[in-house]
Amino acid sequence: MVAVPVTIGRRPAPAPAVPTPSAVPTVPTAPNAPSEPLTDRFGRVHRDLRISLTDRCSLRCTYCMPEQGNEWLSRSSVLTTDEIVTVARAAAAAGITTFRLTGGEPLLRPDVVDVVARLAALRGPDGAGAQVAMTTNGIRLPEVLDALVAAGLARLNISLDTLDREKFAALTRRDRLDDVLRGVAAAQRSGLRPLKLNAVAMRGVNDGELVDLVEFAVAHDAQLRFIEQMPLDAGHTWDRSAMVTREEILASLERRWTLRPIPGRGGAPAERWRLLEGRGEAARDTGHTVGVIASVTAPFCGACDRLRLTADGQLRSCLFATDETDLVGVLRGTVGGDGSSRTPDGERQAAVDARLRVCLAGKRAGHGIDDPGFLQPARGMNAIGG
Repeated sequence: MVAVPVTIGRRPAPAPAVPTPSAVPTVPTAPNAPSEPLTDRFGRVHRDLRISLTDRCSLRCTYCMPEQGNEWLSRSSVLTTDEIVTVARAAAAAGITTFRLTGGEPLLRPDVVDVVARLAALRGPDGAGAQVAMTTNGIRLPEVLDALVAAGLARLNISLDTLDREKFAALTRRDRLDDVLRGVAAAQRSGLRPLKLNAVAMRGVNDGELVDLVEFAVAHDAQLRFIEQMPLDAGHTWDRSAMVTREEILASLERRWTLRPIPGRGGAPAERWRLLEGRGEAARDTGHTVGVIASVTAPFCGACDRLRLTADGQLRSCLFATDETDLVGVLRGTVGGDGSSRTPDGERQAAVDARLRVCLAGKRAGHGIDDPGFLQPARGMNAIGG
């Protein structure tokens, strides 16, 4: 495996839509000076920024990345913590209220605790602090979770697709199930709530243990969220006919529980149901819930409020976007046009704000998976950030 200072996938060529230094809009120069909300041309107000900390991972899940031959980003290509905070500060000033840290595996980043602390310290226009969440495979949680919570981590999602050791090893190409389970146990003890477990439902892999996964989550005071498998694998082998659908997931669960829909989803990606024991009027609310993220069969694009920042400084308006908006130039001192690394903070924040809006201007109404002309993103999931 080699490290090269380039983006995995297609980096867009410079486009006229990206503001030149003279076209960068003027904003107040205070570090957290408020700007207009991040609203796209469909009226969707954006409040969530997904930040990928690394493209590297301790697992090799088949639906995400190949086992070998990965072309990793070099260290010089990955944004520094200062650069991440610069982007996050501009985003917070524009109304972003949640920063979700992803990867790859975000806990592989050596300064992850510092990243959490600095993001948690940011304030929005109303003075409220940012909420910092994380999606992880859980392997390093026992050694770092206490420090993350002390730094300000507010919410946690752990990926767990199977409880079967052989299936786990085949799916992830690593024998690390015990490590993940220890991470789940550490999260349960931490008191972070809601604690969520994410499972990608796959035909012939884990579709026979959907109920077992929910019961495991309930036993650990967690919410299980099933995710329809999406066309984001690095090998581009996704087959819709092999996907376990929302309706199939619900039918499987309804053989064990009565499911009561929970209204008021808003912009959340998951539909949720309460788990009831028994049937009819005698059904008893267990106090637990289950969710389904049906990105393929029941897309929620109309309420999407998310933007994504890749580990190498590219903004993406959608998980399935085929173009990106580059932030590296403004973050590394070229916004002034002279290559200077001493660009004033106010000017840099204005330039980041402008590019956030350029990215949003190109956001489509939906991901278009069902369109005949749909193209899978060139990057794999690990390089985009979940």
